[in-house]
Amino acid sequence: MLTGRELQREKAKDYRNLVLLLVVIIVACLLISEPLLTNPESGISKLIISVLSLFGAAYAFLLWDLLRNFTSSKGLLISFMVVLLGIVGTGILIEFPYYKFIVIENRRAYLFTIHVLLFIIELTVISFAVRDIFSSGYLTSDKLWGAACVFLLVGICFGSLYDLICIAQPGSLGIPLGLGVPNYAESVTFSFCVLGGVDSGLNPTRLIRNLSVIEGVWGSIYAMLIIGKLLGLPRQEEN
Repeated sequence: MLTGRELQREKAKDYRNLVLLLVVIIVACLLISEPLLTNPESGISKLIISVLSLFGAAYAFLLWDLLRNFTSSKGLLISFMVVLLGIVGTGILIEFPYYKFIVIENRRAYLFTIHVLLFIIELTVISFAVRDIFSSGYLTSDKLWGAACVFLLVGICFGSLYDLICIAQPGSLGIPLGLGVPNYAESVTFSFCVLGGVDSGLNPTRLIRNLSVIEGVWGSIYAMLIIGKLLGLPRQEEN
C-alpha cells in the first residue's frame, strides 16, 4: 500500500510518461503521416504504420498503468487489461502492413468494434483523471502533469470519435482515406487543429463539424477552469 506522498509521485510519473508518449504520437501524426494519404501501400507508408502501431501498443499499456492509480477494483483492471491486450493483439495480427496473419471479411466492423472499446477506456481514464485533478488538496506535480495529460487525452479521444464516424461513413472528413491507421492519423490531426484553433483545410460532414465545435468550446472552458483551480491551490511544502 502506497502512502499519500508515494502515490503522488507514482501518479506524476505515470501522467508524465503518458504525456510524453502522446506528444510523440501527435507529432508523428502531424509530420510523418503525409505518405499515408497519397499511397498507403508504399514501403515508407508501411514503415510509418509499423511505427505508429508500436506507439499504439505503448499507449494502451500506459493507459492501463495510469488507471491503476485511480481504482483498486481488480475486476475493472483485469477487464481493461484483457480488452487492451485483445486490441493490441488483433491489431498486430490483422493490420500488420508487411504480412497479414489473419484476413477478415468485414474489416469495417472489426475496426469499429476495437475503436469503440478503446474510446470507452479513454473516457474512463479521463473521468478518473479529471476527478483526481479537481479534488481538493495542494498544488503538486501530479496535478500539473495530470492537467496536461487530460487535455491531450481529450484531443486523442475526439480523434477516435471522428475516426469512428469515418468508419461508419467513409469520407466524413472530406477527403478519401484508407480505413485504419491513415484515417486515424488524419482524425487525430484534425482534432488537434480544432483544439489549437488552426484551420485544418478539411471540409468534414456536418456531424463532425458540430462535434468539433463542442471540442473547441470544451478546450477553452477547460483551460479557464484548470488555471483557476490550480492557481487557487496552496503549494505543498516539499520535505
